[in-house]
Amino acid sequence: MKQKKDIIRFFRGNLPLGIIKKDPNLTVVEMAINAGVDIPTNCTSGTCGTCLVRLKKGQIQYPDELPPGLDDYLVKEGGFLSCCMIPEGACEIDVIPPL
Repeated sequence: MKQKKDIIRFFRGNLPLGIIKKDPNLTVVEMAINAGVDIPTNCTSGTCGTCLVRLKKGQIQYPDELPPGLDDYLVKEGGFLSCCMIPEGACEIDVIPPL
């Protein structure tokens, strides 16, 4: 049985899209793909911002220096780049970015 601490839940607004067990070796976008959830990507390095999503609940590992596709305002609004960031535990993620 999956423990709650290991679960990543994906939403579009309030609509549930998928659930997957957290894998510490995968980025959020890789886990989304495995859960059958589509998050657009382009550069996959944090530069373009195409994969921007919003954290509803939980914690994400942000790098000390924010990548070019992210700024302080977006972080304050719960935004993070799913192509290069990893959840620290159970998370709820909205694929609609905070714009």
